[in-house]
Amino acid sequence: MKKIVFGTPESITPALFCKNFTYIETKINYHTNQIKFRCSARGCSLTLPLGAKEQIYGLGLQLKAFALRGKKLTLRPNADPVAATGDSHAPVPFFVSTAGYGIYVDTARQAEFYFGSSDLKGADGGIREAGDIAVSTEDLYAFRDLGSSNISIFIPAAQGVTLYVIEGGTITDIVAQYNMLSGGGCAVPEWGLSAVYRCYSRYSQEQVLRAAKRLREGGFAVGCIGLEPGWQSKAYPCSYVWNKELYPNPDFLLASLRRLGFHVNLWEHGFVHPDSPIYKELYLLMGNYTVWGGGVPDFSLKEARSIFAAYHKKLVAMGVDGFKLDECDGSDYTGSWSFPNMADFPSGMDGEQYHALFGVLYMQTILEALDGKPAFSEVRNAGALCAPYPFVLYSDLYDYTDFIRGCVTAGFGGLLWTPEVRDAASKEEFLKRLQIGVFSPQCLLNAWYCKEFPWETLCCEAETKALLALRETLKPLLMRAFEGYRRTGIPPVRALVSDYTDDTETYQLDDEYLFCDNLLVAPMPVGASSRRVYLPDGQWRDFYTKERIQSGWFSVETDLIPVYEKADGFGR
Repeated sequence: MKKIVFGTPESITPALFCKNFTYIETKINYHTNQIKFRCSARGCSLTLPLGAKEQIYGLGLQLKAFALRGKKLTLRPNADPVAATGDSHAPVPFFVSTAGYGIYVDTARQAEFYFGSSDLKGADGGIREAGDIAVSTEDLYAFRDLGSSNISIFIPAAQGVTLYVIEGGTITDIVAQYNMLSGGGCAVPEWGLSAVYRCYSRYSQEQVLRAAKRLREGGFAVGCIGLEPGWQSKAYPCSYVWNKELYPNPDFLLASLRRLGFHVNLWEHGFVHPDSPIYKELYLLMGNYTVWGGGVPDFSLKEARSIFAAYHKKLVAMGVDGFKLDECDGSDYTGSWSFPNMADFPSGMDGEQYHALFGVLYMQTILEALDGKPAFSEVRNAGALCAPYPFVLYSDLYDYTDFIRGCVTAGFGGLLWTPEVRDAASKEEFLKRLQIGVFSPQCLLNAWYCKEFPWETLCCEAETKALLALRETLKPLLMRAFEGYRRTGIPPVRALVSDYTDDTETYQLDDEYLFCDNLLVAPMPVGASSRRVYLPDGQWRDFYTKERIQSGWFSVETDLIPVYEKADGFGR
């Protein structure tokens, strides 16, 4: 790994807020003198060569994109990406190459990445001949390598930047080193790996308790109950105060849930209602724009974190085990809510920088409130150097194939993703979604707008119970994978190309992923009873039947989610 400084980097970057940032320089083969740097009034740019057969992955959680060669992406935190533009709940300025290197760009700016730009000099290939007339827009605008290809990176406002160039034999090796920059992966409690059930948002205290008892009496393997916005007296923005009408005795509820063996997670976001007990204390520590009428604390300031965390410690003392941190990403497509990039914060950050760091600083604040109490929670925005935080990302989007792609891409950037299950259009869709949830870092059923258990509405109670029981059997594998994540930085869920970087068959595979080191998961499409599966070279067997399976491409027909076990996992 090698650190390279160009120009005068900004002082506010993700590395500044990474508490365990650890950089150890080692010898690399990458020719850093190939990287060209220049500044302009708009910002600074970097250009580096892109090999003819090189494929690129990463830039954080990408729901709309996988292999990035030929794409232009802008790293904007965004709740509702509509295309492969780089918008993401968790954009990360780190990418990896099949050529054996990765580059982390230490910036909190909304950087632009072009994987396949071309200089004027040498742009002599890929030009259409006179008779080569396109007859479709897909053909017309398809990416063409124009001779000399580059990777071009533009960082707005900045007049310098620090890069970290990392090398490894596989993408997994490179990603692991990137994760160790921040201190390695997160530790999670065993209970956090059981299924989570988030209750209907308007449930009363009695209804929550009734649902919890039914889950226990019905034999559903659920370990955590989540309460959605209705638990608060004000939710948009948040008061962080119990709704006395729906929850007249929260101490009794929390004690009752504990007796039933449930942990409890509370929903919130970081926009503080003027009626909140902490609003006045935080007032001078907030940005100059409101969101839904609520103030936005500057969590980069120790005083703001301390006030927010001290209040949340009272909720933790009552028996709350974690918090779901919603809507810290913002949106340009659903109402354009959140603060603008031109916002100012007391620390000196502008809105663009704070968007990139909001989720990270919010997680740090909540971990301060938990004060070492083990937890495994949810967050809607993360970013660079986030591997140590015990939070999974989730989305209000609900496209099935995008959710699978999230399982595949999150691991490139030190992130964890849950393809949460809500309701579904059919029993088949619900069960296929739950199958993926079982084979993900956190198995989350989010029934925030389902008055009844969704499996009852869809008549699949027995199947749901069986899948949640299967999840329980996977917990030892998950615990070992997370321990490895913490020690080595190797993510528990990752793309096939990550481990099998020399296998070109994996270069476009965005609907299969590796799970807990020894398993390969190939989710079934909704509406299909069969699919094509690819197993890389090696010894494999069917996870369910233990039948040996030849590597390579084959078709499978099943109602189950296809899962295959590597040879070194046999007998576990």
